[in-house]
Amino acid sequence: MEEQTQQEQASPEVHKRIRTSFDRQGLMSHLGARLTHIAPGRVHIVLPSRPEVTQQHGYFHAGATSAIADSAGGYAAFTLFPENTDVLTVEYKINLLAPAVGDHMEAVGTVLKYGRTLTVCQLEVFGVQDGRRKLVANGQQTLIQVIKPEQ
Repeated sequence: MEEQTQQEQASPEVHKRIRTSFDRQGLMSHLGARLTHIAPGRVHIVLPSRPEVTQQHGYFHAGATSAIADSAGGYAAFTLFPENTDVLTVEYKINLLAPAVGDHMEAVGTVLKYGRTLTVCQLEVFGVQDGRRKLVANGQQTLIQVIKPEQ
């Protein structure tokens, strides 16, 4: 997939669908994560630093890092899916590259290959301190497009 610019935004319909789905996620709400960028094939999620999302050394917990990475990739794929579908993670692998420290973390999910059934995303998580970003985790994810049941 071609690199998306920071200014490119998803359509209002896609934006609403992504936000509505994200707002139903109890874990993202519990962690305090928020969507900050929605573009075709690309989503950013920010997680502010607070004691509840850290581990015993004061770094962001790997579970919080992984959770926002998974959601960023899932929603990046979902931006490209048709209206009557939903998204589920099939698998993902994440490498923790450095201690996750900063004012907040920013997860970026980017679609590498879109498919009718399976989609593959790149996952990146940055620790952000005083406006400087440092890559603290990266990975890859496979997602499946599922048809929503009739209601």
